[in-house]
Amino acid sequence: MLLVGAVAALAFPPVDLLPVLALCFPLLMRAIDRAGSWRDAARRGFMFGLGLHTAGLYWLTDAILVRVDTFWWLVPLAAPGCALILAPMAAAPAALCRLAPAGWRRGLALAGLWTLFDMARVFIFSGFPWNPLGSGWELPGLVGDVMIQPAAWVGVDGLTLGTVLLALLPLAGRRGVALSLGGVLAWAILGGALLVLRPLPAGRNPVVVLVQGNVPETQKISGEDDIAIFRRYLALTRQGVAQALAGPAASGRPVVFAWPESAFPGLLQEDDMARQMIARAGAGASAGVIGSMRRDESDRWRNSVMAVVEPDGRLADLYDKAHLVPFGEYQPAFLPFHVVPGDGMAPGAGLRTWHLPGVAPVGPLICYEVIFSGQVVDRHDRPDWLVNVTNDGWYGNTAGPRQHLAAVRIRAVEEGMPIARAANTGISAAFDAHGHEIVRLGWNREGVLVVPLTGTLPVTIFGLFGRWVPFGLAMGAILLAAPWRVGAARRPR
Repeated sequence: MLLVGAVAALAFPPVDLLPVLALCFPLLMRAIDRAGSWRDAARRGFMFGLGLHTAGLYWLTDAILVRVDTFWWLVPLAAPGCALILAPMAAAPAALCRLAPAGWRRGLALAGLWTLFDMARVFIFSGFPWNPLGSGWELPGLVGDVMIQPAAWVGVDGLTLGTVLLALLPLAGRRGVALSLGGVLAWAILGGALLVLRPLPAGRNPVVVLVQGNVPETQKISGEDDIAIFRRYLALTRQGVAQALAGPAASGRPVVFAWPESAFPGLLQEDDMARQMIARAGAGASAGVIGSMRRDESDRWRNSVMAVVEPDGRLADLYDKAHLVPFGEYQPAFLPFHVVPGDGMAPGAGLRTWHLPGVAPVGPLICYEVIFSGQVVDRHDRPDWLVNVTNDGWYGNTAGPRQHLAAVRIRAVEEGMPIARAANTGISAAFDAHGHEIVRLGWNREGVLVVPLTGTLPVTIFGLFGRWVPFGLAMGAILLAAPWRVGAARRPR
């Protein structure tokens, strides 16, 4: 089961080899059916989950290699260690689905339970819902655009439910294979219809200048080139804003420039002169969105993004990252060893919508906050667009930054609003409200992207009800799997 789970990870971006799930999930289902007890089924599900997440998160090792002189002993533990924490979320569905009668009912139960426990990953530490199976439908180009459209109704977790159901259908033989292929076709027809029937309005969203400095993480950590790094970002900002103001798309539209997470090499909130220099570099723009660390009133560190406006570079608003990275930005209490410098960071109060002068309302998100389906906008004060600043330089040229970018894309579909993403070493990109990629600046490249953001769609069904939609669908699948048989969980097959 360990190897089967590892093969299933090929369904995740950027490989997107979805057909492997039609092999791996039937093998998992057969292993569950043949288990001697619910404990044996749980063990097999655990091994499947361990393989799935170890292979899917292999890129975590690259973050350790950045500081290998200190944390060399963590190199072989990073990906398997996280997988050990996530694997119970596969073990529990494997054990509980045995309460349903064998056959299609048990398959339905497994799909519903898998979805529920996958959704529950938001409650592990500060949350780590990375790589839901539904993200595998984010195929490149128009095909992916079509296949992810139902996320506007059911979210990525609803796509996960449908994915597991389709993957299990081949167990029914030729008829099941035909039904699975028919299901994919129906999915594509529905997605295509949604894409066509929801035309994008013109809107008044800004022209966004995404600045990608391409600063290696080792250079940022050393602090020896802080002035050079700052000058690089200033020069790129001048170039990008001048290009935006000269372009026809900026006629009558505000211009906003964005730097990545922690791009400013210092404490921007405390540096009046630096803010003035940034405002001058972005002269003509309505605002700049700058990633910077800060110290709060209690002298706690916070990972923040700040809105700088001209002409004096004053701070118009700021947002503190609310979802901190476990083991990276805060120290889980159970760890017997120390991996986070100092006392770690303090989390922010929660989602905000900025109302900047002359700019359509915007929701700022820092780094992996964008992976939290249904938790990226303030539902009491919905923005018109989202900006995500991040630094994926820790993870090298691996699947990690690509999987992160896939999460950005599907958030656009779920919420029906465009998203602009500024990344330090890449991949910077922007997506419209259909999840269609407008622009991209690839990995390990320095430069700017000038993107006139498209309009915002009316609030989606998922935007209205959030994760209650996939929760209800998963519960419905579990209830349809009745009648439950408690004895079936213990009897050998």
